[in-house]
Amino acid sequence: MEFKDQVFELLAEICQDEVVKEDPNIDIFETGLLDSFGTVEMLVQIEERFGITVPITEFDRDTWNTPNNIVNQLADFR
Repeated sequence: MEFKDQVFELLAEICQDEVVKEDPNIDIFETGLLDSFGTVEMLVQIEERFGITVPITEFDRDTWNTPNNIVNQLADFR
């Protein structure tokens, strides 16, 4: 499974909605699929599953707002 698909799967689990895989450009914050607690869970799971540590200071909701953007941001940390 490609990295992108793994990230989409993780987001679908955290958001409890498959729409993040079907529409990778959906704004997960605007639609209420992810909130601040979900964001923390996402960052913890990213570190556990992929070994990528994203400092909270590097997290900006405007940059990490869609599944595609999250994949692109994580690529910078790999």
